[in-house]
Amino acid sequence: MKQLQIGLSLLAGVLGCSIAPGAMAQQFSVAVYSRTGGWHHESILEAVSAIRELGKLHHFEVFWTEDPNRLFKHDLLARHAAVIFALTTGDVLNDEQQAIFQRYIRNGGGFVGVHSAADTEYQWPWYNKMLGHMFVRHPAIQTATVKVESRDFPGMERFAPRFLATEEWYEFDASRSPDLKYLLSVDESTYQTSEQRRAEAKKAPFHPISWYQSYDGGRAFYTALGHLPATYSDQQFLHHLYGGIYWAATGKGLKTP
Repeated sequence: MKQLQIGLSLLAGVLGCSIAPGAMAQQFSVAVYSRTGGWHHESILEAVSAIRELGKLHHFEVFWTEDPNRLFKHDLLARHAAVIFALTTGDVLNDEQQAIFQRYIRNGGGFVGVHSAADTEYQWPWYNKMLGHMFVRHPAIQTATVKVESRDFPGMERFAPRFLATEEWYEFDASRSPDLKYLLSVDESTYQTSEQRRAEAKKAPFHPISWYQSYDGGRAFYTALGHLPATYSDQQFLHHLYGGIYWAATGKGLKTP
């Protein structure tokens, strides 16, 4: 009998070792939403794949959909710590879904906007203010110099103070929120902006491309980078993106006084 009990104990230990790793809970879950009502970026699949790989690297779950009915319901959104609008464009939510998403953010949810998330839901003032700036136009894809405006945010520590990047440099309207905190800007003297932007720059020379804010009970992060499919294999960009996801999902990572 004693030998049987020892054998059972050993078996339980072996089973416990084999089961425990797979049962480890993920840090959090995020939903990636990539519906387009306008321009459809060819980099969407690369963006989704990259976020999934970030999930594997940083131990968080990733759910992806382009169907609002699979996400924008109270019980479905509640499963996720943050929602990522990955290259969305145009009108992507109806009135009921908008109200559900507002409630989600007001209950402490997180939002991450990537590139053309700023080309989304122009007629929804609440979203416009959460996003911070809305897309107006862009010149041809070019290489330019990007400047780090702040390192007091997760994912910013790997950037040089100034670095080269090749992008479809979005030009934005004026700020929709007084609470934006800027992370990256682009030096307009290092590339050819649009003619309209050259006229605007005389009064407003600052050209931000990434920022964040606490908003209406939740958190919102945006990066204008991410137009080109190859950008999603750039490890510095991916670390920047994960920093935004991590903060939006958890509220952690900012320096404290």
